[in-house]
Amino acid sequence: MKRMGERSLIVGLWVVLVLKSCDALNCDGCVALDGLSFDKVISKFPASLVKFDIAYPYGERHEHFAQVAKDAANIPDLFTGEVGIKEYGDKENVEFETRFEFNRDDYPMVILFVKNNKEGSIEHFKFKYEFTSENLKKFLKEKAGIRIPLTGCISEFDALTEGFAILSTEKMESALKTAKNLVKDLSEDLSKSGSTYIKLMKKVISDGVGFLDSEENRVNKILTTKLKPAKKLEMETRLNIIKSFVTRPQKKAKEEL
Repeated sequence: MKRMGERSLIVGLWVVLVLKSCDALNCDGCVALDGLSFDKVISKFPASLVKFDIAYPYGERHEHFAQVAKDAANIPDLFTGEVGIKEYGDKENVEFETRFEFNRDDYPMVILFVKNNKEGSIEHFKFKYEFTSENLKKFLKEKAGIRIPLTGCISEFDALTEGFAILSTEKMESALKTAKNLVKDLSEDLSKSGSTYIKLMKKVISDGVGFLDSEENRVNKILTTKLKPAKKLEMETRLNIIKSFVTRPQKKAKEEL
């Protein structure tokens, strides 16, 4: 009995070490997939964001994906995973390159899988933009309707600003009043962002929607200069909040002479 207990303890410790080593290969919030588990898992979620990459990913782009996975951890409709591909030796998971038409030069390849709830079919969309966490979040919003707030943004305020610029003045004032009530309940860390939303909403009401474009250009110019880390973060947050006013009046095409 004693030997059996010692053996069970050793096996248990071995399993824990294996699981920990597996976790180390993946970012927080990511789940490793392979040819056996891929379809089974993807079919269970309304949307799945998957990164196909080398078996042991690293670097800036991997960190951007990891940030999105971490930020999306509490979103039940979104799955985030990774497929590690080995093109040498056992050539694990190389079949995905053929299946989704990409190659090693495309790594990391991020594909969004969106399930059609009526038909049960799954569409997939390749991410082809500059590889940043912000662009990955925009990609999710555009293709799957899933909102992950950009850095410094707040979901409740994003919901108010998304169509703010095309509202009537009366409805703008109503949305502004709601924002003022919301900011009272924000933590100290988020109150500064909340105040920025309110200031921008007031400027849109007083100066018109053209203010958003001019302010976005102004902040972008500031970000091209040398800034201290704290100031750079402040400007990046302001730019992200400006971008939350995503629905703006369409500019009329100039009439041909």
